[in-house]
Amino acid sequence: MRFWLDMGVDGFRLDAIPYLCEREGTNKENLPETHEVVKQIRALLDQHYSNRLLLAEANQWPEDVREYFGDGNECHMAYHFPLMPRMYMAIALEDRHPISEIMAQTPDVPDNCQWAIFLRNHDELTLEMVTNEERDYMYYAYASDPHMKLNLGIRRRLAPLLENDRRRIELLNGLLLTLPGSPIIYYGDEIGMGDNVYLGDRNGVRTPMQWSRDRNAGFSTADESKLYLPVIADPIYGYQAVNVAAQRSTPSSLLNTMRHLIATRKRSQAFGRGSIEFLRPRNASVLAFLREHGEERILVVANLSGRSQPVELDLARYRGTIPFELLGDTRFPPIGDRPYFLSLGPHGFYWFRLDPATRAPRRYGIEDRAI
Repeated sequence: MRFWLDMGVDGFRLDAIPYLCEREGTNKENLPETHEVVKQIRALLDQHYSNRLLLAEANQWPEDVREYFGDGNECHMAYHFPLMPRMYMAIALEDRHPISEIMAQTPDVPDNCQWAIFLRNHDELTLEMVTNEERDYMYYAYASDPHMKLNLGIRRRLAPLLENDRRRIELLNGLLLTLPGSPIIYYGDEIGMGDNVYLGDRNGVRTPMQWSRDRNAGFSTADESKLYLPVIADPIYGYQAVNVAAQRSTPSSLLNTMRHLIATRKRSQAFGRGSIEFLRPRNASVLAFLREHGEERILVVANLSGRSQPVELDLARYRGTIPFELLGDTRFPPIGDRPYFLSLGPHGFYWFRLDPATRAPRRYGIEDRAI
């Protein structure tokens, strides 16, 4: 560990951490010995280095993973595996219940710790933390070809999973950036990269990053036959059509949309550290929640359906407050005594800052949107 820290790495992903230590006569999972070792690692890290991170990879229920934070003296972060498949499930079912239910089961973490939330990673989309019925439904909705399945999961990237539907891709990323935790974006998903399910094992989602339409997608100058994995070259997701260089110069591209979403998130601390409270509107296709941090209040409203949806929100406690939509820099009508009505387009979403009536809403210029 000291070798890599001295080389300047920012931290470590602790792979399959529940099985770090082994003891005869046990299933080797979540042993007390493991927590003792992690505490020793953390103590050495804190004593000799600064601004370094331990990230726990434990594919378990949130209450079990919570133990790997300790009292703030074990891992700084841990992946929230059960949330990930339920975000896809919520969109497929057009129902907020899978998300709100798993978040209700998610315990608080120490102040110096945080959950790591994600949509995809370098492995299959794991379905270990769902019921058998839910797993069958996920296969039905997202893995029509047997080649797409691997272990207990689906080996597909974000864009192909969502049939390259920009609205659904943006919606899921919008949820990723507003739900509690630190968002992790897998390389290539910010431009809508595809996959190759016919490559062995998990390699289909590990193909070279598509930087440009140049040789080997601008990833390498090596001979094409010497690449460890081939570049994606199909008509829809091929590097000639999907690459960073092309999207940088296209204002409406997914890359520039993602940059705008991230820049907007960075302006509000409530997204990173705020509390969360789910609202319960009658329309189950709409997910609505409040994030609060200090005096800052953010209201997120998302349509999980592929059809336009109306929703009435009980916001009477914020009577007189003026919702200011952050993504569009738009002032909405003040909140009154009656339920607040909104209409959302297919897979549309709003990020509102709730401003007191006495405060003039700040508008952001082009310079504020740049990263």
